[in-house]
Amino acid sequence: MKMVSGFRRAFTLVELLVVITIIGILIALLLPAVQGAREAARNTHCKNNLYQLGRAAQQHVEVHGHFPSSGWGYMWTGDPDMGTGAKQPGGWMYNLLPFIDQINVHQLGAGLSGSAKRAALTQQRSVVIGLFYCPTRRRPIALPTYEGAWNADNPKVLGKTDYAANAGTVILLGNATSETDCPQKYPDCNFRDLTSWLQQFDGISSERTEIQPAHIKDGLSNTIFAGEKYLNPDYYYSGNCCVDNNSAFQGNDWDLNRWVPPANVSGTSDRQPRQDTPGFENCTYRFGSAHPSGFNVVMCDGSTRMLSYAIDLRIFSFLGNRRDGQSIPDNY
Repeated sequence: MKMVSGFRRAFTLVELLVVITIIGILIALLLPAVQGAREAARNTHCKNNLYQLGRAAQQHVEVHGHFPSSGWGYMWTGDPDMGTGAKQPGGWMYNLLPFIDQINVHQLGAGLSGSAKRAALTQQRSVVIGLFYCPTRRRPIALPTYEGAWNADNPKVLGKTDYAANAGTVILLGNATSETDCPQKYPDCNFRDLTSWLQQFDGISSERTEIQPAHIKDGLSNTIFAGEKYLNPDYYYSGNCCVDNNSAFQGNDWDLNRWVPPANVSGTSDRQPRQDTPGFENCTYRFGSAHPSGFNVVMCDGSTRMLSYAIDLRIFSFLGNRRDGQSIPDNY
């Protein structure tokens, strides 16, 4: 007699559903680990960006004797014929270009005048530098133009940055002067008087500053040079948020400068670091980032570290104030 085998050649529907369920559970367990690994890699990339900017700042000090200035104000872009320091209208990122292998961008418009120079500086404003972007937040991309410049015209798009210089505890915003011929007649320009403000200034880079290492009384390793800036995610790719609507090469403004709270702050503060939050603050003085665990900073000695969003505000103030004489605990 012919024997009939008792072995089945396929899964039953129930067995198939069990296998699919198990696979789904394994994927659910692995997905956070994969996402965590990706974020760790992006965070390392971001921290390396700040490390490169910190090293560039140290080279700037070696060559020019001071940390990069933040220029003349938000309506000015960098001018290659205006040198460095107080006489340079461009901001701190413009001043660092020669030290991050971007001398060609820095020299756009050099030796030119009139409409030819304006055209070159207009081109400069649209340049995208990958080093200026945190990969957790957004990809390096030029965004639509919403704000102009006195010494250049408006390109269709502007290069941006996700990093801001430490401007200390005293806030200064707005234009230094609106005289479009100031680069030709400097220093005989209608600048606002900064005498009293510069005496109060306790950060590293702001309008027409030339902070030398000797001015950093609390030590280079205890003072923030720059860090990640807070940005509302609703405006990551729009270009029209008031703290992200100009180019990376503009002068002093909250696009490129952020502030720490004063040491006597109590309770909450509009300068408490924060993770990027949809719908929260379009205009801000805050440091912050898109990272879930904290925001990265680079110190004046070139070292980098991640700070907690919940950092004690007095400690944060001490880290941003170069001359308060306060001791910093090891476990901040």
